[in-house]
Amino acid sequence: MLISTFSRAVILSMLLLIGQTSRGAATLVAVAANFSKPMTEIAAEFEKATGHSAHLSFGSSGKFVSQLENGGPFEVLLSADEKGPQKLEQDGLTVPNTRFVYALGRLVLWSATPGYVDDEGKILTTGGFKHLALADPKLAPYGAAAVEVLKKRGLFDKLQPLFVQGENIAQTYQFISTANAELGFVALSQVIENGKVGSGSGWIIPDNDHAPIRQGAVLMKKGAENPAAPALLNFLKSAPALAIIKKYGYDLPQ
Repeated sequence: MLISTFSRAVILSMLLLIGQTSRGAATLVAVAANFSKPMTEIAAEFEKATGHSAHLSFGSSGKFVSQLENGGPFEVLLSADEKGPQKLEQDGLTVPNTRFVYALGRLVLWSATPGYVDDEGKILTTGGFKHLALADPKLAPYGAAAVEVLKKRGLFDKLQPLFVQGENIAQTYQFISTANAELGFVALSQVIENGKVGSGSGWIIPDNDHAPIRQGAVLMKKGAENPAAPALLNFLKSAPALAIIKKYGYDLPQ
């Protein structure tokens, strides 16, 4: 009985040791606010597939870049544009040859009120609203794209006094969903359901109305020794991750 008890203790200790050594690592990821829904799903699938976990922080791409330039803790950046990752790369803060485009964003003019925004965006010309929400174009690529759309259509000067600016696209969505703005520009991924605008009403902006929203990812040097960080970037290129990205209305990079 003593031997049996001792054997069980040894076996239990070995199992605990195996569990500790096989447990996945965790990586800290800065994620552009527009990508919060798909990335939450991707992170769950990533953990199932690899055993690693991704701790996600959502916010403005511009602010994340500034934080990383000043020693921020993130090991992976999923930006809403290419400029941020490129700048960090030029600053020597990233692992060489890890930067790539993981998604092409789509912009939508959206209102929480059904039938309020027509499917051609004519309401921008006809008016009748007091507030137009968009993300801060200095910090958020989707805000910059919204400004580009308005300028191309000759509406920027007319509508600028009505702007309500969110720090990021998540705050912009909140302004509209809580009726602090009748309508505004958000990411399609925030309002898409079954391949189209779900609740409320919206106009999906034609791609040729603004420069492509090429969303870039990069591995920071501080994540180079953490196996979970490069594994996450590799998983972003996998079929399961790409299917999730597409489900949320993004185009896939060629």
